[in-house]
Amino acid sequence: MTPEAASTRAREICLLAPVVPVLVVHDVSTAAPLAQALVAGGLPALEVTLRTPAALEVIREMAQVQGGVVGAGTLLTPADVEAAKEAGATFGVSPGATDVLLDACEANDLPLLPGTATSSEAMRLLERGYTVQKFFPAEANGGAPALKAIGAPLPQISFCPTGGVSLKNAPDYLKLPNTLCVGGSWVAPGDLVKSGDWAGIETLAREAVAKLG
Repeated sequence: MTPEAASTRAREICLLAPVVPVLVVHDVSTAAPLAQALVAGGLPALEVTLRTPAALEVIREMAQVQGGVVGAGTLLTPADVEAAKEAGATFGVSPGATDVLLDACEANDLPLLPGTATSSEAMRLLERGYTVQKFFPAEANGGAPALKAIGAPLPQISFCPTGGVSLKNAPDYLKLPNTLCVGGSWVAPGDLVKSGDWAGIETLAREAVAKLG
């Protein structure tokens, strides 16, 4: 997969909804009902971070949920890419980008939303062909004002800001012309997942779509 094709697919995924839930899931048994709640609430693109031992099995379970588009986050190595693809991930997200990681995603036909924090990093990815990128960590890097400033000289790049994004500050990002969607964990808080409050999570998803869509 070429970087251009990867960015085309990443754009399509980002435009499915205003928020891509960023999920850290510890218990495989919660995977399917969690995905079902988020999809029912209007958030079909799901990023399962590879931060728990259960993550790959969670991706495998969520990939079976009708209407869901499941990706793997926190991709760091070629082994991560291959394992995520084998588990059923249809896109990848990384906190940063290295040539080794980009090569692996391209070789495995896994569309990547590569992470960037600076103009130089964004330009380097653009030079390779990636026009859709993840701005991370968004709030720590200056938030919406910083992303707006980056966008002025680099209007050909679109972003999904992630990291510290909430229902309160998401509108600041989404009103920028270079923002396609935001990534956030607030739509699936750990306490609701642990208690199995799927109706509560669906309500949070619906609220996000209603207020940000």
